Amino acid sequence: MSSASANTPQAASPPPKLMPKIGLAAAFITLLAIVFMPPIAGLPQAGQMMLGILAFAVIVWMTEALDYAVSALVIGALMVGLLAVSPVPGKEAADAVAMGTKAALPYALSGFSNSAAVLVAAACFIAAAMTATRLDQRIALQVLSFVPARAKYVVMGAILVGFLLSFIVPSATARVACLMPIMLGFLTAFGADRRSKFAALVVITAAQTASVWNVGIKTAAAQNMVAIGFIERQFGQTITWGEWFIAGAPFSAAMTVALYFIMTRMLKPEMDHIEGGRDAVRQQLLALGQMTLNQWKLLAITLILLGFWATEGVLHSVDTTSSTIVAIALMLMPRIGVMSWKESQKGFPWGTVVLFAIGIAMGSALLKTQAAPWLAKLIVQNLGLANATAFAILMLLSLFLIVIHLGFASATGLASTMIPIIISVLQAVETPGINPIGMTMLLQFVVSFGFILPVNSPQGMLAYGTDTFDIKDYVRTGLMLTLAATVLLVIFALTYWPMMGYMTLPSAG
Repeated sequence: MSSASANTPQAASPPPKLMPKIGLAAAFITLLAIVFMPPIAGLPQAGQMMLGILAFAVIVWMTEALDYAVSALVIGALMVGLLAVSPVPGKEAADAVAMGTKAALPYALSGFSNSAAVLVAAACFIAAAMTATRLDQRIALQVLSFVPARAKYVVMGAILVGFLLSFIVPSATARVACLMPIMLGFLTAFGADRRSKFAALVVITAAQTASVWNVGIKTAAAQNMVAIGFIERQFGQTITWGEWFIAGAPFSAAMTVALYFIMTRMLKPEMDHIEGGRDAVRQQLLALGQMTLNQWKLLAITLILLGFWATEGVLHSVDTTSSTIVAIALMLMPRIGVMSWKESQKGFPWGTVVLFAIGIAMGSALLKTQAAPWLAKLIVQNLGLANATAFAILMLLSLFLIVIHLGFASATGLASTMIPIIISVLQAVETPGINPIGMTMLLQFVVSFGFILPVNSPQGMLAYGTDTFDIKDYVRTGLMLTLAATVLLVIFALTYWPMMGYMTLPSAG
């Protein structure tokens, strides 16, 4: 890569920097256009302000005009400033006074008090503990050490490792960040060319496995917590870890099978048998030494936590967030714990936590100011969803999410902007017996379908950063994965999910 960049003319470097500048300018122009346009009939002034902020957020996130953490702070500041000059929604008499910054501030900060935001922060601590103790690496290498040294089995091993880590590392980015160095060391030990089909096959498969199991496991991805946060605020109910797993894991399992066949058929490796493959992995495992006390302690705490997650609402009533906070406290306790506070802060993604909390706050404000319901009415009327079947609603909204995801580099950002609107759409339709909570969960599954472009997910970008494949390899396999996911979506929406009552309430059956 260095030689290529050295030969690149200076004039070729500005274009990548041009898009963020254009995006930022477009975001502010759109914001001002919506804020200063004449009052919209049936929409409070605060709602109009939130529509402007929503448009600003979508443009900034799609063009990556600002760092995500910075964009979150800017959005928070806009919420405080623009809502402060608006009357309280529902109290818009001719002589109504502006709510002021004191009343507007809770709108911008509400996401920080959401239990789902706390869970995301806690999940980041678990990921930090895995990195600090290198337990994630040990688990990955231990699994791969038993894999026969043949190409197809290596792919199976990569999928199996991604699947297992999805349970105990609640961050797709952290999981793939752990796997990439292992996979690269794996390829080097095998003597495989870094730009070979085999290298592309293993690396892309590892990244896509993370996306596939983001669907089936509630705690595997931050964007799932976005949906949970909105469901809890809007409906006063939650979806337990076990309920989510029952709904999503069969879909992820079917997608895993599709992933294996698509990847091994479309990226056929140059070799089949890999001489000394298992020995190479065992050498890496040997370099880690024996299991340390901290690794044993972290493994025990994580497995107990997983047990609490899986049995919530069945054996006990301790919610996912509460059990996770207790686990984090144990991980940081002297003697019992596995790391100090200082160690936990190394590389801790505070920007992710801020983005998540502000995203939740923005979505909640869209609902409170009637902006989301207003948009939902437009969508329902223009798409003819008012009396559509649950299946038709699910399919239309799913296709919309798949297409719009092409413009987003963050599933968390996509969920923050779209889930409040989806909830409002589901509440606006007149379909008898529709299950808005279940349908929101199913549509959240689709938010994780970032298979097509590397820029559609952090794990995709981490894989692309290894320089083991061309974007065209990722795109063509990603298109087939998206097609397979859409077909499975239709099958599950016609069979399993209606049978389980996720689309319509059982009484409406």
